[in-house]
Amino acid sequence: MSKALDYLVAARGDALGHYFAFLKECGKHLDPKTRSLISVITKVDAQTERGFRQYLRRALAEGCTPMEVLDALLMAFPTLGLAKIVWAVDIILALDLPQFRPEALHAAASAPVWHDVMSAADLAPGQTRRVPCEGRGLFVHRASTADADEWRVYDSRCPHQGTDIPASALDDHTLTCPGHAWAFDIRSGECIAQGARALRRWPCRVSDGRLQVRW
Repeated sequence: MSKALDYLVAARGDALGHYFAFLKECGKHLDPKTRSLISVITKVDAQTERGFRQYLRRALAEGCTPMEVLDALLMAFPTLGLAKIVWAVDIILALDLPQFRPEALHAAASAPVWHDVMSAADLAPGQTRRVPCEGRGLFVHRASTADADEWRVYDSRCPHQGTDIPASALDDHTLTCPGHAWAFDIRSGECIAQGARALRRWPCRVSDGRLQVRW
């Protein structure tokens, strides 16, 4: 915190308290990674080096990958402009973070990673739920048996033309795409009507009580 902000907190903490509460309220529906990336962009826009360094490290601690940080900067090009993006990258290079080195970036981009989906306790055996995970829609089914492979995670996009299938399309164990009525058995992912291709299934595991998926 700068000396000026320290002073304002001491002198007018009553007013600033409302401002900080406003910021907290605005971000309550965002996941920590998204909030951190937005904070990174705002610090780059203001060219606040200390704040950028702080929120860059926070974004990485919240699970953002270096590629996600770079993508956020590039996606904000219309408002940041090239000069501010270069300013931010110069600071990243000065920090000499190993994960931002080109060889590390390319290696990470080519290797599948595990993504946190939900608590395993949130889905009972026999149930299915559509959940978002890092920009993807997933249908998660937990088998009603005690098999070792009791979890099944499918991409929410229909293998026919990529229609994103909503949660309302699930009726008991049948998932029907609203695009062209391709139907799937959510217990196996197999297509049972109209088409011939199964839902895309992602590898999954339960680790420390959390369901994780890999892509």
